[in-house]
Amino acid sequence: MSAIRLLVLGAVRQHGRAHGYQVRNDLEYWGAHEWSNAKPGSIYHALKQMAKQGLLLAHEIAPSTVGGPPRVEYEVTEAGTEEYFTLLRHALTAFGENVDMYSAGLGLIVDLPRAEALDLLEERVRGLETWRATVTEHYIPEEGVKSYGHIGEVMGMWVDSADAGARWTRGLIERVRDGAYTFAGEGEPFVAVLPEGSENPYGTGVADPGDFH
Repeated sequence: MSAIRLLVLGAVRQHGRAHGYQVRNDLEYWGAHEWSNAKPGSIYHALKQMAKQGLLLAHEIAPSTVGGPPRVEYEVTEAGTEEYFTLLRHALTAFGENVDMYSAGLGLIVDLPRAEALDLLEERVRGLETWRATVTEHYIPEEGVKSYGHIGEVMGMWVDSADAGARWTRGLIERVRDGAYTFAGEGEPFVAVLPEGSENPYGTGVADPGDFH
C-alpha cells in the first residue's frame, strides 16, 4: 500500500478542500518529503489519480493568480474516506512495510478514536513479537555470527529492529492510555495544516503555475 496516498488523503481531509500546493506545503511542513516519497511530482500525480478513481472530487475554481490553468481544489469523497481509514489502519499494524507507511500512520493516528488506536498499536506489537519468534526458531541472536557468518548480522539487525519497534510502540501505547493527544470525538483536534497563504518554514521552494492543478 502507498504512504503517499494516505498522506495526501489525510492532508486534503484536514483542510476540507485543498489545492495541490496546499497539500504539498502541508506534507513539507510535516517533514514527509524527508522520510517518504512525498515529492511534488508524486503528490500531484496522487491527487489526479485519486480524482480519476473517485476518491477525490475535483473542483475547478478561480484562475490561478500566477497564470496557467484554473486552480483545482480537491475534496475527499465517501469512497475516499473509506480508503483513507483502510490505509490508516493498515499503516499502524503492517510492520513488514517500509517505515514511511508507519510514519504516515502515526502522523494521522488521532483521526481514529483512542480505543481503536490502542487496539491497532497492540496488534502491531503482537505482530512484531510473532515475527521475532518465527525468526528465532531457526536463528539464535547470541550465536548468529558464529553459526551463520556475516549473514547472521542481517538476522541480528532484523531481530534488534523488531525488539526496538515493539519497545517504542509499547511506550506510545502507555502515553496514549495516559491521555496523550486529542483523538477523534474528544474535542478540538491539533491543527496540523497550514492556513492558506502561511509561510512554511520547512518548505523546499515557491509555487509555480503547475502547483495549482
